[in-house]
Amino acid sequence: MNSDNKVSIQYKAARIISVIFHPVFMVVYGLTILLFAPTFLEYLPPDIKKILYLVVIVNNVLVPLTLLPVFRYRNLISSYDIENKSERIIPLLTASILYCTTSFIVFRFQIPFILKSFIFATSVLSIIVSVINFWWKISIHAVGAGALTATILILSIKMHTSLTWYLIASILASGLILTARLRLNSHNLSEVWIGFLTGLLGIGLFILFV
Repeated sequence: MNSDNKVSIQYKAARIISVIFHPVFMVVYGLTILLFAPTFLEYLPPDIKKILYLVVIVNNVLVPLTLLPVFRYRNLISSYDIENKSERIIPLLTASILYCTTSFIVFRFQIPFILKSFIFATSVLSIIVSVINFWWKISIHAVGAGALTATILILSIKMHTSLTWYLIASILASGLILTARLRLNSHNLSEVWIGFLTGLLGIGLFILFV
């Protein structure tokens, strides 16, 4: 295998990783872990789980993805990668509004408070990232990776349950995500590490103390 083919494979792998762990999907991964990890939350009624999934997937996955072609058509973004810092402002502010909407809906449900804390924490984190983006191009993929890792860690602490394999998988996935973003030259080292720490601390501290 020549060097060009190796570089091409590495680039494609980085692109695939970036799509699988796109920030828009991370809240669904986090919710899935909360609902199906070996804690009392896995015994919630199936109907409650379905409603939570429906609200999160519609508000925080389908609507943002549907709006991307609109942003592209209106020339608010030049590509779906949204690499330009200034072009990320509208999508990020839109995401923040949608997360806040999800929080408002979920807080009306009679569900364990840790689930409400998780959803509200993602709203706060989305706003924080939106504000940071005005001055600095933080890696949102890395923020999502840090947030997912923090969710598992705090779930383990608060539920007094060993989630070692979940945590190991999350750390390995985070390593792949950060490496992929660097390999694609989408971010530099400080942008991915600060992003990861922002997600880790933002979600972790909020769920732990709220």
